[in-house]
Amino acid sequence: MYFPASELVLDKKNKVYHLGIGPKDISETVILVGDQDRVELISAFFDEITFMHQHREFVTHTGIFNGKKISVISTGIGTDNIDIVINELDALINIDLDLREEKAQKKSLNLIRIGTCGILQASVPIHSFILSQFALGLDNVAHFYELNFTAEENDLCKAITDHINLPKEVIPYMVKASSSLVEKLDSEKVIKGITITSSGFYGPQGRQLNLKTKTQALNERLTSFIQSELKITNFEMESSALFALGKGLGHNCATICLGIANRPNMEFSKGYDKEMDDLIRYVLDRC
Repeated sequence: MYFPASELVLDKKNKVYHLGIGPKDISETVILVGDQDRVELISAFFDEITFMHQHREFVTHTGIFNGKKISVISTGIGTDNIDIVINELDALINIDLDLREEKAQKKSLNLIRIGTCGILQASVPIHSFILSQFALGLDNVAHFYELNFTAEENDLCKAITDHINLPKEVIPYMVKASSSLVEKLDSEKVIKGITITSSGFYGPQGRQLNLKTKTQALNERLTSFIQSELKITNFEMESSALFALGKGLGHNCATICLGIANRPNMEFSKGYDKEMDDLIRYVLDRC
């Protein structure tokens, strides 16, 4: 398949348009973070940094950690940015940018998101490591693509949708994280569950300031859901699109977050620098 200039958009250096990087600039294991300042926090653990680049909010550092090449890229906030990052990362390894043609031999990336989140279970302490087994998308990114969801994903999505009574305009979708990456990141230190990915920070996450929302009592309904011992553990803003697009393109995806707000208890962290460093080291040691 040939990709014309209007569809596969490249810069003057023949690199992908938004990330501004080329195929040799990334590794097969990529850590994704929302906050661009967090890239430097992670690469500070590297034994050597071999590549650094920034274009807009997309910061890329590639280096060596314990003898293995690894990349860190900031996505910015939201599933719309994930749409850009995942498509461009896939293009870097599975499209010949010079010929603008799909490669015959496809490669898979390991994409691990490290982020922060809001906790939806009162019993889960602030600063817990929360590992997403599934992500329920309250955004609409996945609906623009031809994706196949499993019966398990569809059944779980329906069960939650029936339970929480969303506004009729919201059409959710459910995606499972990569089992192999979840297994790598799992331990007695983490709490596993279902992550809710919202399209915003205020109304879509049940917050109301001066503008009245349709999501009053949303968090209480999310908190009370349980099926086959699975509970809804947290809120964040990227994982559903990461899992859906990543899996659709043949990549392995996972998310592990530091819980910095407990919504049922109305608590917020007073500072989490040390805890974020601990989470970063935890993930790097398992990559």
